[in-house]
Amino acid sequence: MSLRHIEFLIEEPSMEAFLKQILPRILGDQATFRLHAYQGKTDLLGKLEDRLRGYARWQPSDTKIVVLLDRDDDKCAALKRHMERAAQSAGLITRSASRVSQSGEWTVATQIAIEELEAWYFGCWEAVCRADPRVPRGACRQAAYRQPDAIAGGTWEALERLLRRGGYHTGGLRKVEAAIRIGEHFDHESCRSPSFAQLRMVLWEIVSGVGGPV
Repeated sequence: MSLRHIEFLIEEPSMEAFLKQILPRILGDQATFRLHAYQGKTDLLGKLEDRLRGYARWQPSDTKIVVLLDRDDDKCAALKRHMERAAQSAGLITRSASRVSQSGEWTVATQIAIEELEAWYFGCWEAVCRADPRVPRGACRQAAYRQPDAIAGGTWEALERLLRRGGYHTGGLRKVEAAIRIGEHFDHESCRSPSFAQLRMVLWEIVSGVGGPV
């Protein structure tokens, strides 16, 4: 069995910085990976089908593709359909389609961070506290922040407010810097964000071979 490889298509540099921190801990020595960051969601969605067509022409059997976008203010189902259609048009089987057909084999996993990367930080608040010790430690127990994927009013804005209370990022949230600092302490096994748990499950399937033979 050859070493598995994962190509990640992501929308911006802060997700890239975060994944660089956590993927080695999740994948260990069972898979290699490469990150491709775009200039935002519109850029990635506009180029997605062509990029997937390129993969369809050369992709080795030991490679999987993960497309990861923030939901932001989009409707989750509509965003998912857009990504699924792009993969289908490129001639690639998605994880979602394989679950419907029960074929068990897939090439592309389309994943959504709800509502955005910063929600995952709220799901592992201890990592935020370790990165920036003066932030309110009990924030994750407040009703407004208890469910990471359901924080109202924007998760990055909520994170920025709490970091400012501790004297951090007073000039505005520096997303890449935060991704690196928080990612260093992020415990992927204890994160309470359901959308992060979905990504972790996909990665587990890849390294365990559940997504089909490689």
